[in-house]
Amino acid sequence: MKEIAIKDVAHYVEKHICEFHKSRIASLKLTKLNNLLLKKNPYLFKAKNVLTAENIVLSFLDAKLSSSEEEIFGQFLEKLAVFVAGKTLNGIKSKKQGIDLEYETKEAHHLINIKSGLSWGNADQWRALKNNFEVAMNEIKSKDNQREVRCFIASCYGKAKTTTKKEIITQICGQNFWFMISGKPDFYTDIIKPIGHKAKEINEEFLEEKAKTINIFTKQFIIDFCNKNGQVDWGKLVRFNSGNLKN
Repeated sequence: MKEIAIKDVAHYVEKHICEFHKSRIASLKLTKLNNLLLKKNPYLFKAKNVLTAENIVLSFLDAKLSSSEEEIFGQFLEKLAVFVAGKTLNGIKSKKQGIDLEYETKEAHHLINIKSGLSWGNADQWRALKNNFEVAMNEIKSKDNQREVRCFIASCYGKAKTTTKKEIITQICGQNFWFMISGKPDFYTDIIKPIGHKAKEINEEFLEEKAKTINIFTKQFIIDFCNKNGQVDWGKLVRFNSGNLKN
């Protein structure tokens, strides 16, 4: 394994972290109020006694953005992991279905599916992942039947023991994963500083865009879903969200 300097990681992050922030803003700009109201649970917010149009809009929007940002940043971390493994292990972005990273050592050919966190996958998704690994393994074995192939599902963060899933998949997360591809036990904390590079300055544009969106959506929500007394018409909101008896 080759050594990777944290300055190389910092340079990569500084060059590519803007992609994450641009994607956040793009996701925000593409959001439409009606789509937002259709995809979130109005009963939940009524149960929480959310009373003002602004708070309803903010709650719906934050719930949407949270899941969106997790996905977007997960893609960034996946690319960072491939970059690191490329420097240390001559790893490559895999072209095999369902495989994100692959590299070879003297011991084995490694196939890795990279996730953001540990909360992933229903039974069907796990079956599909196992099938993807089996197809990739057979392809490698067809070229060298003696070659050992190791399959991993790796989470960029999380605290759990390394375990075996579906007979052939090793689940690894957090510090153990970053150590596996960097050779540095503290690498998982070393990358925090460069990831935060200019976060405050870059985030200002996002916050300005979010504020404008909240104001526009609040105005629209009051027109469409509040009565003349300024109260939220929950019946109208629920009918818009869930009424489909005539469909």
